[in-house]
Amino acid sequence: MKIYGIVGYKNAGKTGLMERLVTEITGRGISVSTLKHAHHSFDVDHPGKDSHRHRQAGAQQVLLASRDRWALMSELRGAAEPPLADLLRLLSPVDLVLIEGYKRDAHRKVEAFRAVTGNPLIALDDPTVRAVASDTTLTLDRPVFDLNDTAAIADFILSEVGL
Repeated sequence: MKIYGIVGYKNAGKTGLMERLVTEITGRGISVSTLKHAHHSFDVDHPGKDSHRHRQAGAQQVLLASRDRWALMSELRGAAEPPLADLLRLLSPVDLVLIEGYKRDAHRKVEAFRAVTGNPLIALDDPTVRAVASDTTLTLDRPVFDLNDTAAIADFILSEVGL
């Protein structure tokens, strides 16, 4: 599987770009999965549901399945967060995995950047950021795309990974 990341600070447009890229790339007949890093605690389960009750009782993993989808929830129970490479091994094979977040990892990335946030550019200090998708004109030593030019960004990523 090929992997490529989308990084940026909060409100930079990462999730919208990810969503548009998945639509664009799958529309070209390329299979895509996504992996998103959350900096905060999250829960896909709900109190009162049977699966939540199983977890609360101490289950290490709970697999919830229906005819439409399945989800495997794993409790860390104080263990360290798994590294990106370990999580990628859990995914079924696809042509491309788009990763949102994990900005400190060594894979190639596009940075989403909005000037209004006032955040610095990650690309200035990170050579793994191979291009920037921005809502403002930037002069950098790597490609800069309009944040909304999804097709051009997809072309760049697919070229970078050889798809």
